[in-house]
Parts: sequence; C-alpha cells; structure tokens
Amino acid sequence: MTAWTACRPSVLVPAALAPASPDSAREWALTTAPRHSAGIRFKWRYEDRKLNAAGRATARVAPPDSVRLDYAATLGLSSGAGVVVGDSVIWADPDQDFRSFIRGVSVFWATLGVARPAPAGAVVTAGTVGSAEDPRRAWRYATGSDTLTYVSGHQILDVEWRNGSTVVARSHTELDPRGWPTGAQVEFPEAGARFELTVVGIDTTVVVPPALWRSRR
Repeated sequence: MTAWTACRPSVLVPAALAPASPDSAREWALTTAPRHSAGIRFKWRYEDRKLNAAGRATARVAPPDSVRLDYAATLGLSSGAGVVVGDSVIWADPDQDFRSFIRGVSVFWATLGVARPAPAGAVVTAGTVGSAEDPRRAWRYATGSDTLTYVSGHQILDVEWRNGSTVVARSHTELDPRGWPTGAQVEFPEAGARFELTVVGIDTTVVVPPALWRSRR
C-alpha cells in the first residue's frame, strides 16, 4: 500500500433524502445479510499518525447476523478474537484491542458487505443517487447526534458514520457477484487513521464449532 495522508472527506450524500419507513430499510438491509455460513480470510493493514501495522484475519459469519473474528499482526506482535451479534460485541479478547480493531460495529459489518437495519427509534430517509447509467440507493438512519448513511450500487457498499457534523468513519467495500466482499477501505478522518482489507479466500463450507462462539479458545 502506498503512503496515505488523512483528509476530510466530502459528504457521502449531499442531497436531501425523502422520509422512509424503518420496515423498508430493514427489508433492504436483509438483502445484504449472509445467507449461509462462510469463512472470509483477508489481509489487513492499519495506519494512523503514530502506528503502521499489518496482518491477517478470518471472519467466520453465520446467518443472519453473527460473526467470529480472529486476527493477528505480522510476526505475531499481537492477536485477538471476538464475536459480534447484530449491533453488539458479545465478547472480545483482548477487549480494548478488539474494539480498536473494528472501530464501530456498523462500519465493521459494512466492510463485510453487510448493512445493518435501522435501530429502534431512528429517523429513516432514502433516495436514489448517482447517474442514470449508475443509479445507487441511499439510506440514512438518524439517531440522536449519530447519522449512518449507506449507499449501495453494483457490487459496492459505502457507509458514512457522522456524529453531529463530524465524520467519524467512511467505508467503501467492493463485492463479488455473489455479494461477498473482495476488499474494503475505511477512513477515520478525526483520528487521522485508515484501515484496509484485501480478501484472499472465502470458504462457504466452513463449520464453526459451538465453543468458538463462546470463547477465544
């Protein structure tokens, strides 16, 4: 990966969107959910103003909304694991390292090509953006000071997480024709950080032993 300089991204969807029902957002999000179990192996790289790290990881997903993530840095400098179900981290080991690795559950899911349904009480808006040749569907969930905006198109899924006027994270994921991720880039402008992953293999025959959902080992 070439050297990267943090910048302030523009608004993902600058135009106003029309009111929409949470049920319609849920129906759309379900079309992106995994339909069967799979093991997604990927290389990752993280960079910020002080740190540059890389390694490998495996995300073992199970429908409709569960994933077990195991990761390790190059040369075994660090490693960790955790389980995410829906919008919650069920357990993580080490806890702080894992939460720093995923940096927001909705954004993490988006790197795997999965959009989350609107949370309870969210104000939902939607619309079509892009060009006539490349129309894309936009969904926005507003909850308190947080706003999550998704844009989905032909084999891509973008998401932007804002807190007030501040962009916390911006993610772009590329998908194969089956809907599995091939790679993703995530920017954290305020932190001056970037995370990217490159998928190296997808095993759709994977079976996750029940014990691995409960603990690291």
